[in-house]
Amino acid sequence: MKKTFAIVGCGFLGSIVANAYADNLLPEYQLVASYSMNAADAQRVSALTNCEAVSQVDTLIALKPDYIVETASVEWVRENAVRVLEAGINLVVVSIGAFADAALYERVKAAAQKGGAKVHIASGAIGGFDVLKTVSLMAKAQNLPESASIETHTGCKGFIPTPVWEDALLTEQKTVFTGNAKEAIATFPRRVNVAVATSLATTGPEITGVIMHSVPNWQGDDHKITAEIDGVKAVVDIYSRTSAIAGWSVVALLQNLASPVVFF
Repeated sequence: MKKTFAIVGCGFLGSIVANAYADNLLPEYQLVASYSMNAADAQRVSALTNCEAVSQVDTLIALKPDYIVETASVEWVRENAVRVLEAGINLVVVSIGAFADAALYERVKAAAQKGGAKVHIASGAIGGFDVLKTVSLMAKAQNLPESASIETHTGCKGFIPTPVWEDALLTEQKTVFTGNAKEAIATFPRRVNVAVATSLATTGPEITGVIMHSVPNWQGDDHKITAEIDGVKAVVDIYSRTSAIAGWSVVALLQNLASPVVFF
């Protein structure tokens, strides 16, 4: 029996998932619906995959897919995650920045328990959640201090709509932020998925360190995550020129969920 899923957000990342499905990379699944704020995008995915394009979240929930794959936005997760989970639908999340809101994160966990569903956090542009969670478990079980941080190099133009922007960033490499994940969230509310993911997998938003470098003429992002306790140091360093890896991480997660051999 195939598992059913729906895609929410049919832009660049959602299209990667839809194309992977069309290319038979998810043979254990049936795509039943597409939803997007841009109706034309949902229709395009519908035409490609022969799924139903829906225009309302209520209609999506009524279809009762086994999974809803979110590649839409932090706002969509904030507004809809709780009711999706309470309806017993598993949620695959790319916009992890929504969970920077600790109160929402607790409501989401409660909703998942109430509905008998799970939230699956896609590895996105960083990955390494397995080893990061393992190091944190070791720290808690053995009462060891743990340090965790993420250091990012990214192109300067991504900082234009943020408080740290200055014209000098066009020509000079600068460290534009040093602090913790909670402070990073307040400073860059739309650029925090990786910082939030790192903090949730390790020491939490108030302890996880964040350093951000602006680099002129740089394409893509380079994220280096470090988690360390006495005797163990884990480093995850991933460069991606585009955000495509986030879409592909959803495909890998779905494959993993359906596989008889699970890579944690």
